[in-house]
Amino acid sequence: MNWFNEWWVWIVLALVLAIAEVLLPGWIFFGFAVGAFFMGAMIWMGVGTGMSLAWSLVFFAVLSLVAYIIMRQLFGVRRGQSKIWDRDIND
Repeated sequence: MNWFNEWWVWIVLALVLAIAEVLLPGWIFFGFAVGAFFMGAMIWMGVGTGMSLAWSLVFFAVLSLVAYIIMRQLFGVRRGQSKIWDRDIND
C-alpha cells in the first residue's frame, strides 16, 4: 500500500494545515485542512483506497475547493458590508 492511501497520513496533513491556519490566518489553509480531513475519512471508510497519487490529489483538490466555497459562503464578507476608515495610517 502506498503512503497516500493511508488514512492517517491525510489526517496528519489536515492537522498540520489547521495549525498553519492558526499561525498564518487567512482562511486559505483551513480549506485545505478540511479537504485533507475528508480525504482521510473517505480512505478510512474504504472509499478510494486503490486510487493512484494523481487521482488522490484530484479528489483532495475538489474536496478542498468545495470546503473553501462553503466556508466563503458561511463566513465571507456579507453583501452590502463596507469598511469605513475613520483614521489614516499616516497620522
